[in-house]
Amino acid sequence: MTPSEEIKQHSGKPRILVVGGVAGGASCAARARRLSEDADIMIFERGPYVSFANCGLPYYVGDVITDERSLLVATPELFKRRFNIEVRLQSEVRAIDRAKQEIEVKNAATGETYRERYDALVLAPGSAPIRPPLPGIDLPGVFTLRTIPDSRQMKQWITERKVETAVVVGGGFIGLETTENLVRRGISVTIIEMLAQVMPPIDPEIAAIIHDHLEANGVSLQLGDGVDRFEQNPDGHTVSVITKSGASFSCEMVLLAMGIRPESKLAKEAGLEIGQLGGIRVNDHMRTSDEHIWAVGDAVEVRDFVTGDWGLIPLAGPANRQGRIAADVIMGRDARFRGVQGTAVCRAFDITVAATGTSEKNLQRRRIGGQPAQYEKIYLHPGHHANYYPGARPITIKLIFSVKDGRILGAQAVGEEGVEKRIDVIAMAIQRGFTVFDLEEAELCYAPQFGTAKDPVNVAGMIAANVMRGDAPVAHWKDTMGSKALILDVREPGEFKMGHVEGAINIPLNSLRVRMHELPRDREILVYCAVGQRSYYASRALRLHGFNARNISGGFRSYGAERQITGI
Repeated sequence: MTPSEEIKQHSGKPRILVVGGVAGGASCAARARRLSEDADIMIFERGPYVSFANCGLPYYVGDVITDERSLLVATPELFKRRFNIEVRLQSEVRAIDRAKQEIEVKNAATGETYRERYDALVLAPGSAPIRPPLPGIDLPGVFTLRTIPDSRQMKQWITERKVETAVVVGGGFIGLETTENLVRRGISVTIIEMLAQVMPPIDPEIAAIIHDHLEANGVSLQLGDGVDRFEQNPDGHTVSVITKSGASFSCEMVLLAMGIRPESKLAKEAGLEIGQLGGIRVNDHMRTSDEHIWAVGDAVEVRDFVTGDWGLIPLAGPANRQGRIAADVIMGRDARFRGVQGTAVCRAFDITVAATGTSEKNLQRRRIGGQPAQYEKIYLHPGHHANYYPGARPITIKLIFSVKDGRILGAQAVGEEGVEKRIDVIAMAIQRGFTVFDLEEAELCYAPQFGTAKDPVNVAGMIAANVMRGDAPVAHWKDTMGSKALILDVREPGEFKMGHVEGAINIPLNSLRVRMHELPRDREILVYCAVGQRSYYASRALRLHGFNARNISGGFRSYGAERQITGI
């Protein structure tokens, strides 16, 4: 008999206990109620809130969200009235007795410890901010931002201390979003990031665009340099953040945004399988190594949808889906979690960055199906809607695909408008196993104020499909390093004069056919223009005339970012 059958046949009401609320636990409990009116469902939350929008906390700190109550997704009263689910706040689950199928709970308000029996136990303990044991890390004014009380304390500190300077340690989602909100409050911010780039999930050349935008908005960047210690300054009002390189940054407030770690202590002490990354191991039913216990959310290790590797990908969307799937399985349905492809978006000031699937740097250090990844990439810079319609803004898109069959492996985009729309389309294509040939044929909405007849998603597919068919092989700026190839710039002379690649010769596209005799037939020709379109036309013409030509993907607009990371 399966655990689900046991639950169904239990004498009396089956008991489903959920440890932790927020996204995964709360959605699991609510879904379970929608599948059964008989189940006895309880949520145990050690904090003061059962379900709140932690993704909104930076915007509450920045006074974009002004009412704290707006952050409350659901209250214990709502769970009781609407779903007949009992929520116990300030109730920490201290231990799991797997043999007796019981949990031990401590009521923080009364100090009482008691036990509750379960037929199905769902662990949704979430994650905790990384807070390494650095000297001075517990000084007043050093914050993390994970809960509503955290945000409340930060706001109070900013107001009472009239904060003018802050250091944000970490350049991930929370770090960038909080930086924007602090700057909007008139606070001068320095980001310290131990990696050479902000936004670790994306590739360096895309992150370089974000670096430029942050600096243009007055943010100072200290990249490739980790924090060594924190020191209280003699004035008693400010703190100095000392980095491993010896640099020192004095400020009135520090935000630690160094990442998060899964809260797997309870599961580990109960003898459940823990993965190499420290998360709770689950199968595609979200079931742990104990057939009566499930786990969802930030605390679990799940499979990467593209590579198949185990990963920790703490995103609210997957956590909600995992909660639903766990509830379905508990209630006897054969629901399965497909894995996580890391679809995410972040906005910093006027720029949006989004990504889905795997990154190139991830492919370079991992394998697919046990073999080194065989992939290609293309870049493009289309307008987010028709260029003749006022307000068109460029989007930089990077598409990564398998050279074997054109299957889409990942995509990243950055720009002011229309970024997340394109990544959402590609995210769905990845989930269905589509190829670049499917992207070029995708039928998407078109009106001049929304897109173009050939949407940027279509264009990305067309460029990649041309590569796959051998019609337009691409090169990349790193290919020019130490190369004996001739570098051909097909922009207009005025564009060339304003800036060009050293050693390049300039033959404008409109003059190319009558000047092809000037080009060597015994050397490879790498062609570029501003964004890659004119050089595509040029490389096609050259190849049809027998020249060995490749188009440098992304054109001169991609050159600046590449130069920052490779030194070309």
